[in-house]
Amino acid sequence: MSVKDRKIENGLVSIVVPVYNAGQFIGETIRHVQSQTYRKWELLLVDDCSTDNSRELISEQTGKDGRIRLVTQKENGGAARARNRGIEEACGQYICFLDADDIWMPDKLEAELAYLNHIQQKENPKAGFVFTGYEFADETGAGLGKIVHVPERISYRQALKNTTIFTSTVMIDRLIIPDADIRMPCIASEDTATWWQILKRHGAAYGLDKNLVKYRRSANTLSSNKLTAIKRIWNLYRRQEKLSAAGSVYCMFFWAFRALFRRL
Repeated sequence: MSVKDRKIENGLVSIVVPVYNAGQFIGETIRHVQSQTYRKWELLLVDDCSTDNSRELISEQTGKDGRIRLVTQKENGGAARARNRGIEEACGQYICFLDADDIWMPDKLEAELAYLNHIQQKENPKAGFVFTGYEFADETGAGLGKIVHVPERISYRQALKNTTIFTSTVMIDRLIIPDADIRMPCIASEDTATWWQILKRHGAAYGLDKNLVKYRRSANTLSSNKLTAIKRIWNLYRRQEKLSAAGSVYCMFFWAFRALFRRL
C-alpha cells in the first residue's frame, strides 16, 4: 500500500529497529530513543524470531510507553525483511533506521529534522534524504574518538565510490521518497544498495556533518571481516548496479581507500 493510501502523520518520525537476539542491547536502545529531545516519534521494534529474551524485554516497555510498538515476524528473514516490515507498519512522515546495538545522541532527531527542513526550504524542496556523521565505538558503547565526517551533498555517482552513508544516521521524508524506493533488497549490503537506489531515482542526499550516532563495532560482526566486505561491495557493483568490470574496479579503488581511512 502506498503512502497516499494510508494516513501518514505529518511531523511524526517512525524509527525502525530490526531485532534479532538483541537482549543485551535492546533496553539501552529504547532508552536512547526515549531520551530524544524531539518527542514526536514512534519506535517500531521488529522482532525477527529472536531466541533470547528480546521480545519479553520489548513487551515490558510497550506497556509503559505507547509510542513503542513490538512487531513480530512469523519467520526469521534477516535485517532487510525486518526493516521492510517496519516501513509497512510505519505511520510517520519520516523514516529513520536504527540498529539495535547503535547509539543515538539525544539531539539526533531534532538536529537532523531541522537540517532536512532547512535544505527543503533554502536549497531543494524535493530533498527527501539526509544523513549525519558518526563515531566508531567499542562493544561497551564507548566512543573511540574516530569520527566519520560526511559531505554536504552526495550524488549517486559519488556514492558508488564513497559508502559513507551509515544506516543508523539516515532520515527519509516519505512524502517525497515513496516506500517502494525505501524498501531494501534481500541481498548482502542491502542498506548500501538502497541508498544507491534512492539516489538514482531522486537525486542527491544531504549530509549533516555532526557526530550524532555511535556505531558500535564488534569483532564478531560481518563488517569486521574485510574480505567479506570486499566481496559484498564487488557483487553490488557487478550484479546490482550492472557496472562493467573496469567500472567496478575504478569505484572499488576509491571505496577501499575511504573505507580504510575511516577505520584507521
